[in-house]
Amino acid sequence: MSNKFGKDLTVGSIPKHLLAFSVPMLIGNLLQVSYSVVNTIWIGNKIGEDAVGAAAVSFPIIFLLIALASGVTMATTILVSQYYGAKDYAMVEKTVNNSFSVTLILGVILTIAGIFSSDFLLKLMRTPPEIFQMASSYLKITLAGFILMYFGFLIPAILRGIGDTVTPLAFMAIGIAINAVLDPLMIIGIGPFPRLGLNGAAYASLIAQSIAVVLTLVYLNRKSHIVAVNPKKFILEKNLTLLLFKIGIPSVIQQSLVSLGAFFITSFVNDFGKSAASAFGAAGRVDQIAFMPAMSISMAVSALTGQNMGANKPERVREIFTWGVVMTSVITLLVSLVAVILPGFILSVFGFGHGSPGFDIGVTYLRIEGASYILFAIMFVSNGVINGAGHTMTTMVFSLLSLWIIRVPLAALLSRTSLGITGIWIAIVISYAVVMIVSLLYYFSGRWKNTAVKIKMSPVPELEP
Repeated sequence: MSNKFGKDLTVGSIPKHLLAFSVPMLIGNLLQVSYSVVNTIWIGNKIGEDAVGAAAVSFPIIFLLIALASGVTMATTILVSQYYGAKDYAMVEKTVNNSFSVTLILGVILTIAGIFSSDFLLKLMRTPPEIFQMASSYLKITLAGFILMYFGFLIPAILRGIGDTVTPLAFMAIGIAINAVLDPLMIIGIGPFPRLGLNGAAYASLIAQSIAVVLTLVYLNRKSHIVAVNPKKFILEKNLTLLLFKIGIPSVIQQSLVSLGAFFITSFVNDFGKSAASAFGAAGRVDQIAFMPAMSISMAVSALTGQNMGANKPERVREIFTWGVVMTSVITLLVSLVAVILPGFILSVFGFGHGSPGFDIGVTYLRIEGASYILFAIMFVSNGVINGAGHTMTTMVFSLLSLWIIRVPLAALLSRTSLGITGIWIAIVISYAVVMIVSLLYYFSGRWKNTAVKIKMSPVPELEP
């Protein structure tokens, strides 16, 4: 196999590589978030605040399943990027085919488990009774397409590992365009489409995801791409699968900790009623916009770090980190300014009436959280370096510290004081600050330079003793 696909990130200008890699991903992520925002606008204005809350309380459960699936995608990116950087293209292809097999098995298991446990989890989150049934229907429809969602994460993860962010962007745009067209048709009921309300939004996403994944796979197959799906080549090789899990399990634990943290935080918010749940859901869309630049640049940093560590060029990583911080800071500060200065306008767009309980809660949330976005943005960059070097266990520990030692206990405590729900927002900011400091200290210690993934130029990778 040759390197006709992908891009060598071990030579050339680092800022150019970061921009070329992260901009298509950022555009794709912003398109995805834009759809999510527009979707929430349709839901809020055409169905009501309760529907916004129903969709919001479903998110931590969907996020939990994504977290359980994340290990394979994270490990695949790390292995593919390091094998590609080492120019071991046979192992790149083998890793891809093994990852497809693991994804199929995990995807089926998680889809079935998610559907059957959805109502139990909604009750565990203390979902307000007024929105429970709406949330239950929406969640089950969304989970029915989970395996498609999983493939939708895996394929871009593989392409990121070889430096290609343009191909997934094109097909993501197609899926989002289909979703945007179907959304109002199925929510409101236009022409031959029945009025399905919140369920219409879930069906629209399911149909759009299906079309986007199928089109992507057809395109890659016709190009005889490294990611082409050929079931005859699918393998479940023992050592490679164990290596995937060895690298991926810390990421699974890390993402699961994050999702469980969101689960508990949402439960605390739900204790303040449906208005609080709805405001949290609407304001959280701004958080998503703020996360996207940081996440996109973090993925670029991780891929560049992985390839350069695979090529034994750790000296380039310092420049990768510096440029990553500069780029993410500029973009994130702009989002912060909008959130802090225009919180009322943002909430009114989502259908929240001025002066309503949900409106006032949302305004307070955006002003407090918006001022803190820069903290997690910088943390994402340093974590990107650490993950790219294969130290996923380290960032898992950071998540444990942030969520379970600081955020969740502090939110539970402060929300029961005179601060009320505002105490939850303060706890989130404090957790951002602490984990940023810890991540930066680890980065500057240089411990990440001891590469956690040892590249073996052989048909089958061996686990470290």
